[in-house]
Amino acid sequence: MKLISIQVGLPKELGDSTSGDPFDKPWKSGFLKTPVAGKVMVNRLNLAGDGQADLENHGGADKAINSYPREHLLHWEKALKLKLDPGAFGENFSVEEKTENEVCIGDKFQIGKVILQVSQPRQPCWKLARRWRVKDLAVQVEQTGKTGWYFRVLNEGTVEAPGEMTLIDSPHPEWTVSRANEIMHHRKDDHEAALALAACPSLSESWKNSLSRRAAQ
Repeated sequence: MKLISIQVGLPKELGDSTSGDPFDKPWKSGFLKTPVAGKVMVNRLNLAGDGQADLENHGGADKAINSYPREHLLHWEKALKLKLDPGAFGENFSVEEKTENEVCIGDKFQIGKVILQVSQPRQPCWKLARRWRVKDLAVQVEQTGKTGWYFRVLNEGTVEAPGEMTLIDSPHPEWTVSRANEIMHHRKDDHEAALALAACPSLSESWKNSLSRRAAQ
């Protein structure tokens, strides 16, 4: 898998309190990411220069790095008739050559001395819709399965784009990101599948908890 671009951004106050348009109401977000050149430090919780406004739902060890395939941005450019550069969906890593159909929960990738592990699919929130002024964009992303995924950081260090991300371990090849998305979003009554996915040791704690609660209902 190729890392083609790295984006970071700190939380900002956005919007206009005087506007009558709901899309322009004040909001705070670290969604706006811009490309950075040269080496970037990868820490356990995030990249240097990056941050999240809502730490209850974003960030943390299991969601240190948001990764999104460039191929999907090309899809959304056509579907939404928008120009979407790397970072347009709030992603830290823009990647090529692998999508949710090939990437699996628990996959470990190495780039330089940095080792990253796939922890869960991304679950897009309302801020994606707000950024691009498309009311149902988060739902569209969820329904198409073009979500991207999160990495946890197993070994810190510096990374630089472009670069090659080498797959060094795939302990759960049965749990592709696509399959995890399907169970979470499309097979909500399949409690057996929810429990099976929740039992995956490499899955993020938040997804384990959500799936376990669903299965117990």
